Amino acid sequence: MPVGLLTLHVHLPGCSSLKEKRRRLKPLLARLHREFNISVAELEDMDVWQDAILQCALVSNDNGHVQRSLQVIVHWIETYWPDVTIVDQQLEIV
Repeated sequence: MPVGLLTLHVHLPGCSSLKEKRRRLKPLLARLHREFNISVAELEDMDVWQDAILQCALVSNDNGHVQRSLQVIVHWIETYWPDVTIVDQQLEIV
């Protein structure tokens, strides 16, 4: 059973506090969970105001489905969340 992990390094320009960062990330994480039925969390850079490392996880019975679904997430964020810049991404299927 393949598990897909999508790690995203995102930049949040204009954040001037951790409170503002959380206020901008929380709706994004909730929407990703709701739209794509994935697990998503902030893993690193929790004390950095304008950067975050997010990881999305998806379990399926098909490698192709996992890869396609996680690639769609990147395009979805770029389209619907223009105030979030994806700096780097890494897709891993375990």
